[in-house]
Amino acid sequence: MSTFSELIQSDKLVLVDFSAEWCGPCKMMHPILEDLKSRVGSHASILKVDVDKNPQAAAAFQIQGVPTLILFKNGKVLWRQSGVVPADYLEQIINQNS
Repeated sequence: MSTFSELIQSDKLVLVDFSAEWCGPCKMMHPILEDLKSRVGSHASILKVDVDKNPQAAAAFQIQGVPTLILFKNGKVLWRQSGVVPADYLEQIINQNS
């Protein structure tokens, strides 16, 4: 299994959803990300990171609130936003960066 830092170093786009089990808006993101996955296919990977189970990853990117979405490529942050984000908008962000 790859580590988080290995995954975000990919030359492919990686959208990371920093979330938590107890977070209502995070639960709303789940179907949005499933929809997004079917739209973007192999253009981007989508990862879910539970901030309670991975505090070091959350701390490394100064995650203040969940959900926070961050788009990475080659380990660099290309885009970041907190809160529930619609699939159409996420697809647009991925397409602009691919």
